Amino acid sequence: MADNYETFKKDYLQLSGLDLSSYKESQMKRRIDTFISKHTSEGYHAFLQMLKGSSDIYDKFITYLTINVSEFYRNPRQWQTLEEIVIPNLIKKFGHPLKVWSAACSTGDEPYSLAMVLGEFLPFNQFEILATDFDNEVLGKAIKGYYSDKSLKELPKKYRDKYIEDDGTGVVKVSDKLKSCIQFKQHNLLKDPYPKGMHLIVCRNVMIYFTEEAKDEIYHKFANSLHKEGVLFVGSTEQIIGSTKYNFKGIQSFFYERQ
Repeated sequence: MADNYETFKKDYLQLSGLDLSSYKESQMKRRIDTFISKHTSEGYHAFLQMLKGSSDIYDKFITYLTINVSEFYRNPRQWQTLEEIVIPNLIKKFGHPLKVWSAACSTGDEPYSLAMVLGEFLPFNQFEILATDFDNEVLGKAIKGYYSDKSLKELPKKYRDKYIEDDGTGVVKVSDKLKSCIQFKQHNLLKDPYPKGMHLIVCRNVMIYFTEEAKDEIYHKFANSLHKEGVLFVGSTEQIIGSTKYNFKGIQSFFYERQ
C-alpha cells in the first residue's frame, strides 16, 4: 500500500473504537490489505474515506476483521468437562442465579450451547447468560437464532432433539426457550467496562488474535470480572502461561479458577 498503515490504525480507532494495534500485526495487516484490494486500489486513506461514506462497507469490514468462526458445542471433550465437572461445582459453590458471560460470542452458537447445558441443571429462570461481541451484525444473527445445519454437527443428540427446530431445509432454528435466559449486547473487550460478579466466563478462540500486551490486560480484567472461585473457560489453543499472575489457577485443561 502506498500510504501509511500506522496512520490508518490511528484514524480507524477514532472512527470505530477498535484498536487494531492490539491485534497481531502481520496477521491483521494481511487481512486488511486483502479486503482493501477488493474495494479500492488507492490505499489506506481512500479506503478510510470509503468506510466513512458507506455504512454497508463499514459493517462488512467490521465483520471481516472480527473473524467470526463459530459452531455449537465446539471441541466436545471440553464441553463434556464443563458439563460433568465445572458446572456442578459452580452450582454447589454459588447456587443460583448463576451468572455467565459468553465474551466475543460471535453468531451466538456458544451462548445457546451454554444455555442448553445449564438447562440440564437449573430452570431457565435460575441462570443468566450475558453474550457480547463487538460486531453488531453477528449479534443480529445471534438474536434471530437461525443456523446452518452444518454448524450443529458436534451438538449431542439430546440437545438437538430438545432445543432445535429442524424442517429439513438445511437451516435450523433454536428454541425460543433458550433466548429467555440470554442477553445479547455489544461490547469491546479492549475498551468497554467489564461486568462484575460473574461465576463463569467463556472466551474461546479469540485471544489468539491479540498481542501479548492486549492479552495481559484482558486476562487481568477477566479475573476482576469473576467472583472469587469463579471459572474462565478458554479455547483449545489458548492455555494461559503464568496464570498465577492473573490470580488464576488451572483446575482442568482450558479451565481456570479465580483465586
